[in-house]
Order: sequence, then C-alpha cells, then structure tokens
Amino acid sequence: MMCADLFHLAETIKAFESFNIPFLHIDVMDGSFVPNLMLGTETVRQLRGFTSIPMDIHLMTENPDDKIEWFQPRSGDYISVHAEATRHLQRVLDKIRFLGAKPAAALNPATPLSAIEEVLGDLDAVLIMTVNPGYSGQKLIPQTLDKIRRLRGMLDEKGLEKVEIEVDGNVSLDNAVKMCEAGANIFVAGTSLLFRPGRIEDHITMFNTQFGIKK
Repeated sequence: MMCADLFHLAETIKAFESFNIPFLHIDVMDGSFVPNLMLGTETVRQLRGFTSIPMDIHLMTENPDDKIEWFQPRSGDYISVHAEATRHLQRVLDKIRFLGAKPAAALNPATPLSAIEEVLGDLDAVLIMTVNPGYSGQKLIPQTLDKIRRLRGMLDEKGLEKVEIEVDGNVSLDNAVKMCEAGANIFVAGTSLLFRPGRIEDHITMFNTQFGIKK
C-alpha cells in the first residue's frame, strides 16, 4: 500500500475487493532499521474502517516486539518481523500468535535461512525480501530465487508444507512466475506489477490469467 496513489485510494481498495485480493500489505518503516519512513498506525486504523480485507503488516522496525499492539492485530492478519531486528525472535512470534494474528519471519537478502531454522515450527509464513528493504522500484537480487527454492525444500523436508512463502521486491509478472516456480505463493505487488501505468484492474487480470486464478 506504500505505492498506492493516495488521491485514488478508495477506488483502489474497491478494485481489490472486487477481485478478492487476500491481503493489504502494510510496510511499516522507522527510518532506523531501514532508511525510510512509511505507513503507520493511523493508516492501518483508517484502512480497517474502510475495508474488511485482512492486513499483512510488515514491521521493518527496530524492536518490533514493542510495536505489535500498536496495530491492533486481528484474526486473519499476518504480521512479519525481521529476524535481524529482534534478539528474541521466538518470543515475538509467540506474542503475535497470542494476539490472534499469523506470525511470519522476514529475512533480508543477505540473511541466511539458518537465522530462522530453529523457529520454523512457530511460523505461518516466511517473508523473503528479494530486494534490500526501504524503497520501491529496485531490481530483483537474482540469488534470492535460489533462496526461495532452498526454503521450500527445507519446509517440506520438515513436514511444514502449510507454511507460506511470501516474496517482496520487484514482483513483476515475469519475476512472479520465477518466484512461484521456486516455491513462493504470496506475492507483494507494488510498482513492478499493480501500481504502474495503466488500470489496476487490467494488471490484476493479467496476473490472475497467468496463474489461472478465477475472480
């Protein structure tokens, strides 16, 4: 949602609802963990009052465990915290689940999968950053495709097939196909797919056609 046109936000949300978009991805940035400031509690509050689409809240902040309650997690929401941003990842994931949301661990491109290996059983999803977080419009870091593939193998080997793999960063239609083939199944669509020139409805239709998704 950081890429959405604020002057047409209502029309964008209505389009998402008509196509049954499953989540609104909320990038929360603190200017410290990442070099940018982005969406906050008031944005989430207003979105919750306007639509029933669940939130996918991505906390790109230092000490995310202190900030989870700020966003009033609800059943059906995902909340992602970075393994790099907290000393007690398992405790934070447990807190997210206790508050009723689905816990997810996020990894920057250079962070190895071993950083979350001991908490895989505590997760509903893993968010793989395919660009360095902070700004939209970056190029895909190609080695992250193999990272997705290795994560899918690791999860399946441990009997954790239901754990989702989310990808965020230059999710163009072409890259989404590659990410899907590697094992990803949740796609954060920003300037490379939805919020580029043209009608959002046409971009969603193109994506759905590519992946055989019916409206």
